[in-house]
Amino acid sequence: MSNLIDSSITIYEALQSIKDGKYVMPAFQRQFVWGMEQIEKLWDSILLDYPIATFLFWHVDDSNVTWDTYFCGFLSEVTFDNRKQADSVNYGLMSINLKNTDTAVLDGQQRLTSLFLSLFGEAYIRPNYARKKNGDRIVTKLLVELNKHKISVDEQEYNTKKFDITFSDKVGKLSPTQFEVKNILNKKYQDETTREKAIEEAIVNVPADSKDYARNILKKLYKKIFVEKLVRYTEITDMKQDDALEMFVRFNSGGKALRKSEITMSILEAYWPSAKTEFGKILVDSYEGFGSDFIIRSALMLYGDVVKSNINKKIAEDMKNDWNGFKKALTNLESLLKEMKIDVSRFSSSWNVLLPIIYYIYYNTDYDKNIKGVRAYLLRAIFFTYFQSGTTGKLQQMKSNINSFDYEITIEMLDQMNDLRVTDGKIEDVLNTEKGSRVAGEVLYYLNLDWTNKSFKYEQDHLHPDNRFNESKPVSVAIADWKRWRGMRNRLPNLHLLEGRSNGSKNDMRLIDYYNDMNDGQKIEFCKQAMVPQNASLEIEDFEAFYDARKAILVERIHELLG
Repeated sequence: MSNLIDSSITIYEALQSIKDGKYVMPAFQRQFVWGMEQIEKLWDSILLDYPIATFLFWHVDDSNVTWDTYFCGFLSEVTFDNRKQADSVNYGLMSINLKNTDTAVLDGQQRLTSLFLSLFGEAYIRPNYARKKNGDRIVTKLLVELNKHKISVDEQEYNTKKFDITFSDKVGKLSPTQFEVKNILNKKYQDETTREKAIEEAIVNVPADSKDYARNILKKLYKKIFVEKLVRYTEITDMKQDDALEMFVRFNSGGKALRKSEITMSILEAYWPSAKTEFGKILVDSYEGFGSDFIIRSALMLYGDVVKSNINKKIAEDMKNDWNGFKKALTNLESLLKEMKIDVSRFSSSWNVLLPIIYYIYYNTDYDKNIKGVRAYLLRAIFFTYFQSGTTGKLQQMKSNINSFDYEITIEMLDQMNDLRVTDGKIEDVLNTEKGSRVAGEVLYYLNLDWTNKSFKYEQDHLHPDNRFNESKPVSVAIADWKRWRGMRNRLPNLHLLEGRSNGSKNDMRLIDYYNDMNDGQKIEFCKQAMVPQNASLEIEDFEAFYDARKAILVERIHELLG
């Protein structure tokens, strides 16, 4: 169990610890994102005697970090753009010397960095004419106005600064009554014997009726930095790295709860700092849109526990050391799907279904000799919405089953799994899916893989048009049957895929008229592609017979697809 120690130090002590390398940040620390105004308001709050919130520190030593655990040093300079926002700057990675470094900042990075930059660092601004990142920079200094008559703060305005403390790049043209905050570090202010004289020299240009105001600001500034213990912190000791890193991410979530995958990614980066860059190289072309969650869960599937979803040092190192093997598995997945005429890009938002195949490909060198088993698994999982709930548990189940069957995905294995076994009831559920549903779209897509063209956009179309069922019933059809048919019209046996432009021209044309408009070759091709039963009547009066005959064809085709 970790121990918590509450304590407090002065701003100067905290910043000196940063300067000396005693304080660092975890390697996956977020960028410095505060702008000029946030830094100005922080100092305003300090001068107003407001607390600057508690900091969270983590005591690091030989017992909870290793030599190859990366941390970051604090920024010593920052450049603001013309909107006064900090340029995104990544912290420099470094290994720490535990003889010198003993504290990692888990919460308080933005505040401590702001204080450090204000007093020990340098700030620059990039003006409008130099918007490019390598453009000119102008030094900007943090100043406080000592002449109360020059202060133009709106007392009525909520959340505005009460002191005139601001960054200025007008170096050399400063108001004679402005004081550079950083100058308070001068020894003459720290030494009690010279402080009073130094303050009087600093306020020499301040009007007589404002001298007390100016004197109080400088005395207060000295006290706030050197005397008052404003940096109140809780230090965690005896805590292992994984727990500390997860705690860090929770505290640095910018006010919103982070998803588990974001925490996992952050922890992974602590062990493998270039992880995000390497992920980016994969997530292009066929894998564009898959996202880093896909890679992390694939890694957990291959090297860890997909249910717990925890990245630890071992998994991160296994992944880093086997990165070429990992990438090869994804390349092989793409090739295997291509043999089935399926594009891997189709799964950018439903990639969980691919993870058992990745696992199988990774651990079985003869993976390409078993296309039938892989196709059966993939289509059963899609048609039966296997991953609709309990995803991680089902992934673990697939992993265990593949292991039990000598690292194979077989029809026999699938038939032993209740959720993936083919039954008449499941086929009936698939056939009852309606136009617009995901399952109907997927089933039509896979049923028609042999003739669809990737260059065209296909739409789900009614064979017997939808609108016809909103019109009056044919004389020969009973009212009860007509009502029932209206309930059946949107289901799979009355749906087919039609290329977008053709669908637009067909519109609400009766099926019999649509068919009769074709020449003999087109009729043969249409019946084959749309799986229209031979010798079936295409008249609306015979809808149910047509529906049942086509349903029987679909049942047979779906059984074939599902192995």
